[in-house]
Amino acid sequence: MSASAPPAAMLLRRLRRLSWGSTAVQLLILTVVTFGLLAPLACHRLLHSYFYLRQWHLNQMSQEFLQQSLKEGEAALHYFEELPSANGSVPIVWQATPRPWLVITIITVDRQPGFHYVLQVVSQFHRLLQQCGPQCEGHQLFLCNVERSVSHFDAKLLSKYVPVANRYEGTEDDYGDDPSTNSFEKEKQDYVYCLESSLQTYNPDYVLMVEDDAVPEEQIFPVLEHLLRARFSEPHLRDALYLKLYHPERLQHYVNPEPMRILEWVGVGMLLGPLLTWIYMRFASRPGFSWPVMLFFSLYSMGLVELVGRHYFLELRRLSPSLYSVVPASQCCTPAMLFPAPAARRTLTYLSQVYCHKGFGKDMALYSLLRAKGERAYVVEPNLVKHIGLFSSLRYNFHPSLL
Repeated sequence: MSASAPPAAMLLRRLRRLSWGSTAVQLLILTVVTFGLLAPLACHRLLHSYFYLRQWHLNQMSQEFLQQSLKEGEAALHYFEELPSANGSVPIVWQATPRPWLVITIITVDRQPGFHYVLQVVSQFHRLLQQCGPQCEGHQLFLCNVERSVSHFDAKLLSKYVPVANRYEGTEDDYGDDPSTNSFEKEKQDYVYCLESSLQTYNPDYVLMVEDDAVPEEQIFPVLEHLLRARFSEPHLRDALYLKLYHPERLQHYVNPEPMRILEWVGVGMLLGPLLTWIYMRFASRPGFSWPVMLFFSLYSMGLVELVGRHYFLELRRLSPSLYSVVPASQCCTPAMLFPAPAARRTLTYLSQVYCHKGFGKDMALYSLLRAKGERAYVVEPNLVKHIGLFSSLRYNFHPSLL
């Protein structure tokens, strides 16, 4: 064929040169099999994966989650019914001094009583503190009841075992008569009350504010010990306004974008790309090293991690407290927030200056204060609590769902 052959003929000749053993064909087959077959088959039930088949599984998984939560709520109720009562002095803490190092304040309202959310949270904290033993010396559990009515059965039960602050006890409740106080502002005011009560009652070094549907993970105390005594001695972390212990899994993808995550995503490609290239070259009996192949495997690994779900790869960090990462915080959400005492006092002042409403809840208020006041805040990854509440205390939800 002459040099002046038409482009179509030249393309056909090049295609004929490709064989099943060529690198381009092998990598194409690998891509199609991985993203078109293996990953969808393996991940179609992973809730936080792009391969998750929502229409197939979401309703069933949501119902199964609710049923499991009901069982765990009943188990938590039996846990406290069988625990000897001591009017708030049961050894839930290993406290050697009157001034605790860490106060764990659980904020609770009466909602969906059959699930016993607050009992699940407190029973898990109690069990973990008992396992922790003297190492958790100076940890204090504190319940803050912000329910306006007197019908909060779980809070009354817990008052036999845990010190309780009741915001509305012995006060005239005119909340319903004030049209300017919406549910979002009331939630912020409840939060301020509980944070202030924790500081005034115990004067601790740290306050961990936990909502009553945030169950602690097994590693929470070893990780907090490492973070607060080692990592937060670093200058850029020492004066942080708060440390979030939870960020919604659905918002943990790389393409969601947080600047630090983009750097992490590129790092994943730089780490796995050369490793997968070496494996491929070895098993395909290819001589030398190929930069185009390494670029392919870098992009391949980045795409795979994102599509399977960054959340699941973060779980590998649970192998050791030192592997947990601390990155700048984003605005959503507040199931578990840790405040150093000086920062907690600044937070009380800041929150008294803002008014919350629909679309501007306390989480957005706290985040907006960072830039306005020149503060910094961080979030730990992976999460140190599990959010179990499908029923919001702010919005009616007749059809609760995991997503």
